Amino acid sequence: MKISIIYVFALITLIASTSCQPKEKVRDGKLKVVTTTGMIYDAVINIAGKQVEAKALMGPGVDPHLYKATQGDLKKLQNADLIFYNGLHLEGKMGEVFEKLGRIKPVKAISSDIPDSLFRASELYPGTFDPHIWFDVSLWKEAVRNVHRNLVLSDEANKLIYDKNAQRFLQSLDSLHLEVMRSISSIPENQRMLITAHDAFGYFGDAYRIEVTGLQGISTLSEPGLKDVADLVGLITTNKIKAVFIETSVSEKAINAVVEGCRKKGHDVKIGGSLYSDAMGPFEKPEGTYIGMVHANVQTIVNALK
Repeated sequence: MKISIIYVFALITLIASTSCQPKEKVRDGKLKVVTTTGMIYDAVINIAGKQVEAKALMGPGVDPHLYKATQGDLKKLQNADLIFYNGLHLEGKMGEVFEKLGRIKPVKAISSDIPDSLFRASELYPGTFDPHIWFDVSLWKEAVRNVHRNLVLSDEANKLIYDKNAQRFLQSLDSLHLEVMRSISSIPENQRMLITAHDAFGYFGDAYRIEVTGLQGISTLSEPGLKDVADLVGLITTNKIKAVFIETSVSEKAINAVVEGCRKKGHDVKIGGSLYSDAMGPFEKPEGTYIGMVHANVQTIVNALK
C-alpha cells in the first residue's frame, strides 16, 4: 500500500509539473529518447546511433506487464523529447502516464500505425490484441519503420543518417526472418511444439509454423490454476514432447509443476532452456540486442526439440 501511495503521489507531481510547461521548448543538445522495453531501445540505437541520447526504462528480466514506473523513471520521461512504448496494453500499468505526457510531447506507441489485421486477437480479452509483436521479425519491421518515421519527425536535421541506418537495419531483419524460418523448419514436424510459461510466442508460432502453447495467457497478470497445469501435462504426455521452456522474465515455478506432473504420468520431459520473451538479455551481451536475442531463442528451441 505504501508503494502505491508513493507511485500515485509521484504521478500527480509529474502531471502537475508538466502541465505548467509550454507546449514547445528549444532542445539543448541531442534528441533525448526514452523507451519502455529493450527491444524498442535497440531499434532506436540501430537507427539513430550516437545522434540521440537514448534510455530504456526496462532492463533484462523485467516483466512489462507488471512494471510500474519508478520516481526515477518519471523524471526520465519528463525530461525526454520523444517517448516510445510498445502499446497494445503491454505496459498496462503505465497507460495514464503516457496519456498525460502525450499532451505536451511526442509519446508514440510503435504498434500504432500497424494495421489491426496483422495483429493476433486475444481470446481472453475481446477487442484487444496480443502485444508481443517482436516475435514475428517481419511484423517487427513495421514497428521499426514507425520508430524511424518518428525520429525523423522529431529530428529532421539528421534525416539522411536515420534513413541510411534504417535501410541497413531493415535489410538485416529480412535476413534474420529467413534464418529463423530455415532453423525452425529443421525440427521434425511431430516435435514442432513450443511450450512456455506464458503465451508470448503466438506471433512466432504463426510466422515460423510451430505450434505454441503457454501455461498462462498473453499477460502474466493472470495466474495459472491447477486445471491449466493438468491440461498442459496431458498435452505434453499425449504428444511425447521432449522439452518445455522457461522465460527470463517469468517465474519458473509453474513450469516446474508441469514437469513434475509429466514425470508422475511416466513421461520425462526436460527443461529445454530459458527463452527471452518480454525482455532481452544484458545490453552488453549479444542477447542484449534484438537480433542476438532472436538468434539465442531459436538456437535454444532447435537444440531442445530437434
